[in-house]
Amino acid sequence: MTPRRRRPTGGRGRAGQPQANEAARLTQELLNAGFTKHDVGEIIGRNPSLVSQFFTKGKGASYVEALRYAVQELQVGAATTVPELKAVAQPYVHRRTTQAGKRARVRTKDVVATPGRSTMARAAKQHIASGASRLRPVVENTAAAEGRIAFTVRAKKKDFLIDSGRIRDSLGVRRNVVQRRDGTEERAYGNSAGPGLGEAGFDAREWKGRVDAHGGDVAAAVRAWMVETGRLAPGAQITHLEVRGWTPT
Repeated sequence: MTPRRRRPTGGRGRAGQPQANEAARLTQELLNAGFTKHDVGEIIGRNPSLVSQFFTKGKGASYVEALRYAVQELQVGAATTVPELKAVAQPYVHRRTTQAGKRARVRTKDVVATPGRSTMARAAKQHIASGASRLRPVVENTAAAEGRIAFTVRAKKKDFLIDSGRIRDSLGVRRNVVQRRDGTEERAYGNSAGPGLGEAGFDAREWKGRVDAHGGDVAAAVRAWMVETGRLAPGAQITHLEVRGWTPT
């Protein structure tokens, strides 16, 4: 008797379950770290039922980049709470599209005034050169809520004047440095540094004064602070800047 030809599995494992895709694999890393599917849904700004479909229906391809950055920041300790991971992931969450191929409208709101929640904005080199206007509301709104801010600076590795891992650069900096393949390095300032090392974040009201002194240019204020404090070379350029604001609980 001729043996029956097996049908292709269609991407299913031995138990008949769909093989984990990249979104599911990254989500599992967050689950292994103690987060729930509800938390993951909050991080990417979607319903937790969709997160479950990463495992059951192979969905989630459009969230891989956001999840990858969240996992990476969690692994280096730069973001350890749901609000912090959400702030990291949101710039990489790709908006849904309509059947006509247009970006779907999604309602969003600023949550800086809600205790324990955060707001965030990022700017790349081109936007920084034009004043990085999207960063200013984060500082102003957080200051109005008497909150705290933190920021992540990306520049050429050679332009940082203090070796990574030195406490005089940033408390907990060993956990807040990410090296990139293009020769740049990301360093976080104001993140939680650990027990006994003081309150996380900088006073947003103080930073609003710095920003106002630079004509509303947040990037210029951050760069000036880093140069003044001996952290960055005077002629250095910031290639990317992320500003996060929250109200302490």
